[in-house]
Amino acid sequence: MITVQGVSHRIGKAPILHDITLTIPRGRLTALIGPNGAGKSTLLSLIGRLMPLQQGQIAVDGADVARTPSADLAKRLAILSQSNPLGSRLRVRELVGFGRWPHHRGRPGPDDAAAVEAALQAMDLLALAGRFLDELSGGQRQRAFIAMTLAQGADWLLLDEPLAALDMAHARGVMARLATLRDAGRSVVVVLHDINHAAAWADHVVAMKDGRIAAEGPPAGVCTADVLGRIYDMDLRVTEIDGKPLVLHHL
Repeated sequence: MITVQGVSHRIGKAPILHDITLTIPRGRLTALIGPNGAGKSTLLSLIGRLMPLQQGQIAVDGADVARTPSADLAKRLAILSQSNPLGSRLRVRELVGFGRWPHHRGRPGPDDAAAVEAALQAMDLLALAGRFLDELSGGQRQRAFIAMTLAQGADWLLLDEPLAALDMAHARGVMARLATLRDAGRSVVVVLHDINHAAAWADHVVAMKDGRIAAEGPPAGVCTADVLGRIYDMDLRVTEIDGKPLVLHHL
């Protein structure tokens, strides 16, 4: 599991997170939801050590994130941020291959090649594997970066808005793939803006507002009209389809 204890964070003088204490269960698909500016991406970045921890402690399966060597941490968790600055003249297969670096350290072998091919197939990218990134649509590039994260083979996947730029079919496909990984024993933490994707696919939902945890628990307990209305400051209606909450808003 991931444990977050007393984590606060500032950017300049602006407080972003306020004394966050949270346990993220292992072997589950956890969705972080909340309005813009709630602190979701900051929290995910701190867990993945993309930013230095200012206050508090974070541990991944008992390993202190602040003290674990980078090479070891990269085998425990893979993180996809919103900003991915790798060069556009990389081919898709080369990009996905970067996910294997923590394992081969510059000397890839057959296992690494197999992991890359499996990730390409999972994200429906085999036909595009030889293309340069700047020849792809925004959604195709997003799928390529997700494939790179999958290829890393880490126990934990941390994904910040992985559905951005994806059409409905591919967004559903990505969530279904993440659910399959969860069912195979991997642990997934994903920042989502679409509440209905969280309600349909997540086991555990963490709702944030103003840098604090506003609610957490199974989707049926968090994705209610009362809870979500308070978090998003709007009038919402929640119904149910196939046993899952479906969130509607009034026009």
